[in-house]
Amino acid sequence: MTETSGSTSISLKFEQIANLARRAPKMVLTTLAHHIDMDWLKEAYRRTRKDGAVGVDEQTAAEYASDLETNLRSLLERAKSGTYRAPPVRRVHIPKGDGARTRPIGIPTFEDKILQRAVAMVLGAVYEQDFLESSYGFRPTRSAHDALNALRNQIMALKGGWLVEVDIVSFFDAMVHDHLRAFVRQRVRDGVLLRLIDKWLQAGVLEDGRVTHPASGSPQGGVVSPLLSNVYLHEVLDTWFEREVKPRLRGRAFLCRYADDAVLLFEREEDARRVMDVLPKRFGKYGLTLHPEKTRLVVFRRPPRWRSGGEAAREKVSGVDLLGFTLHWATSRNGNWVVKLRTATRSLSRVLKRIRAWCRQHRHRDVGWQWQRLAAKLRGHYGYFGVTGNLRALERFRYEVLCTWRKWLSRRSNRTRHGWRHAWSKLLERYPLPEPRIMRAFHTAPIIE
Repeated sequence: MTETSGSTSISLKFEQIANLARRAPKMVLTTLAHHIDMDWLKEAYRRTRKDGAVGVDEQTAAEYASDLETNLRSLLERAKSGTYRAPPVRRVHIPKGDGARTRPIGIPTFEDKILQRAVAMVLGAVYEQDFLESSYGFRPTRSAHDALNALRNQIMALKGGWLVEVDIVSFFDAMVHDHLRAFVRQRVRDGVLLRLIDKWLQAGVLEDGRVTHPASGSPQGGVVSPLLSNVYLHEVLDTWFEREVKPRLRGRAFLCRYADDAVLLFEREEDARRVMDVLPKRFGKYGLTLHPEKTRLVVFRRPPRWRSGGEAAREKVSGVDLLGFTLHWATSRNGNWVVKLRTATRSLSRVLKRIRAWCRQHRHRDVGWQWQRLAAKLRGHYGYFGVTGNLRALERFRYEVLCTWRKWLSRRSNRTRHGWRHAWSKLLERYPLPEPRIMRAFHTAPIIE
């Protein structure tokens, strides 16, 4: 079978699963694993990153691909027969926030990534029909910018309100396995898929030469973990908020969730305080803990109009941080109140810290080599943070990068360089860093009184 016909077969199978789940939203699906065949595994292999870190077996993607057909056939046979043994994930720690803390990341083996991808493709076809509009993280055709724009539009539609920022402590490590299994079984009871999920939950973690078997959690970094986390919070937060909370409120409310980051918007203060009081109990029922300081109620009402005399009487409105941005009230060119996004202070500080460390580490490399990589870093930054109203933050970021680059280039030698300012100007003429660009335009009708 050719690659084109194989892709067509996968699309038809995916659509078949999705149609079944869409037509019967309350049906428990018991036969799904038969869709996973050689073509399905080949598509899962194609979607799996080939440049990721190796797992406990230290097998690279190139080594696995040297006999791909045989390896995939063996993997399929073991998965279907139940003889597949999920290897433990290798745990590493990466800097988190300002670098003072770290985030544990689990790295599965390459073969395990392929099988997890295959299972996630099947489950994703089902759960994409069940997940609510308020969910954005780790879903196809939905991005962080979609979540930010939806929240921004809702805030402006309500002319501001009260926001509850939800922060879950170590969510990926705290998911209770029994609850997760129960949530999955509400929709999927295929024996092969459930057995594989159990094996991944019980596979263990290799760290410092020791293998441990946590009683809860799903390793952050695993291919199937994002989908399982969405299933967990779909039941714990999304459906509960839509079906039980909103009908009991006096005013309008809106939920925006991206993975384990969530913001709840309320039209009335009493509604926000009532939900704020019950949230710890709701999450605690399923083994989750809310951060006592980061979970907070924020007054985000639109500031009052300009008063006579030319002076503004603005309430002090706190900004709300979400997905690397700070949402804040500002005036448009016509003088109307709008919600704008700017790069969050913590996000900007974090990325600049990494840029400084990179420039210091590579200061003796060829200037052209440094320029290519710095330019790529800037374009990547603009690609995410280049949204309407954030041009000033992009300009500041570029300025700081230029200052950092100049600082470490000037330290390539202990000798004093006369005319360094002129040399620096010449260097920038030859190696100009990309100018800030707005890559994503958010269009919303402003609030007019």
